Amino acid sequence: MASIIQVRDLLALQGRMEAKQLSHSLHTPQPMIDAMLERLEAMGKAMRIREEADGCLSGSCKSCPQGKACLREWWTLRG
Repeated sequence: MASIIQVRDLLALQGRMEAKQLSHSLHTPQPMIDAMLERLEAMGKAMRIREEADGCLSGSCKSCPQGKACLREWWTLRG
């Protein structure tokens, strides 16, 4: 299981990553990664970036059957 420092270090090396990528790279369950990322955000060390995928045809994710599946959330360290 990864530590919060390993999460921070991997973000520093990669620049930005999704929680799912961090979970896979560090062999740690995603709920644990999510908690660590939220803690890093609360400490002012990391920030989340929400992006919309270019493939969204309608532009209306609220009515999307996948329920905002086209929105991506990235994490990066604060400078």
